[in-house]
Amino acid sequence: MSAANKVRPKDFFSNAEWDTLSARQAWRGPVLVLHAWGIIIAAFALFAVFPNPLTFLLAVMLTGGRQLGLAILMHDAAHGALHPNRAINNFLGQWLCAAPVGANLEQYRTYHLTHHKYVQQPEDPDLVLAAPFPVTKDSMRRKIIRDLTGQTFFRQRAAAFKQVSALSENDNGAAAKQAEVLSSKRAFRDHLLVNLALFLILALAGAWWLWPSVWLIGLATWFPFVTRIRNISEHACVPDSEDPLAHARTTHASWWERLFIAPYWVHYHSEHHAFMHLPCYRLPIAHKMLIDKGHGERIPQMASYLDVLHVAASA
Repeated sequence: MSAANKVRPKDFFSNAEWDTLSARQAWRGPVLVLHAWGIIIAAFALFAVFPNPLTFLLAVMLTGGRQLGLAILMHDAAHGALHPNRAINNFLGQWLCAAPVGANLEQYRTYHLTHHKYVQQPEDPDLVLAAPFPVTKDSMRRKIIRDLTGQTFFRQRAAAFKQVSALSENDNGAAAKQAEVLSSKRAFRDHLLVNLALFLILALAGAWWLWPSVWLIGLATWFPFVTRIRNISEHACVPDSEDPLAHARTTHASWWERLFIAPYWVHYHSEHHAFMHLPCYRLPIAHKMLIDKGHGERIPQMASYLDVLHVAASA
């Protein structure tokens, strides 16, 4: 196995610049988690107070976008960047970010750090997400329809259920396989617990119906859709390069794309791969500094997510 090329931060930044850039503020991560849940609560309230087809659509899109936001903040926690205290980092990342959307922080951390180590190499576990592109417009249309109609969600959940049922406690399978399945079982259990808690909280507020009508539909439709867009934008159709700044793409997201598709600076993906332990709120600063230092041409960039989709559906 050959690991991908890496950069040394101090080849780009002075000691003082890097110390400032890499500093983790204890309050920022928790505030971002509260922000994500605040938008979800606002979406619930919008539909509850003004129930009509337009507010329903808006509530589902806001909720699904912030469900992706929770996954992004879980991603920060996987890098230890959500809070400087490891216990707080892991608690926030697992119970308020990962479990609500069906993930497990430790399982994801192992998987994701392997992706970073071998990004764009044959051993990269995420290569399957980028390798098929570009595809035809018809293929892209079918993928989007599957996402927005819940087919992707139910297929993924069925696969997860099959996995958690794969080994019994007395199974003598390989230790690594058993550990993987046990992690999946914990993810499944924690997902159910947190969603039950959310349902009960809404029920106590007299609005239990918001869980299936907004939260679950957002999780089953808009969340898979924007997750696919994010996956495509990050690595699909990025030219092969040994330059560590060119292993991923940065997409310049508009305000509405940041609201519905790309929350919490996830669109600065080239900068994240180059300096993977930077907190997400430092990535725009890192991007500007790299541009100011003359490294802009090394970073694959696109002007919008629509431009990315045009390239990804150009076969």
